[in-house]
Amino acid sequence: QVQLVESGGGLVQAGGSLRLSCTASGAFSSFSTMGWYRQAPGKQRELVATITYGRTTLYADSVKGRFTISRDNAKNTITLQMNSLKPDDTAVYYCNSRRNGIDSWGQGTQVTVSS
Repeated sequence: QVQLVESGGGLVQAGGSLRLSCTASGAFSSFSTMGWYRQAPGKQRELVATITYGRTTLYADSVKGRFTISRDNAKNTITLQMNSLKPDDTAVYYCNSRRNGIDSWGQGTQVTVSS
């Protein structure tokens, strides 16, 4: 079983920055694709950004140019640097790992952006 532990959420004003981190352990393969998803109240969970073992990245259009995902394979850790935050970024952010079609999820961390 894969364990994913997130940290770094909080409350920030619009235009501010936050940095999220996620560390994987347990039956985690370094070759897993990892990423961040978010879910706002009353909405479906959506992709924010993903990164492969080789550091190929994918971003949602809504965060391109503002968010940066990075990865430290030696530490099984990913980070999400979020800049120029908007109230629409308010959501619970979930860390994800995917390997051979199997998803694992963290417990989620709240990000709230005030206007």
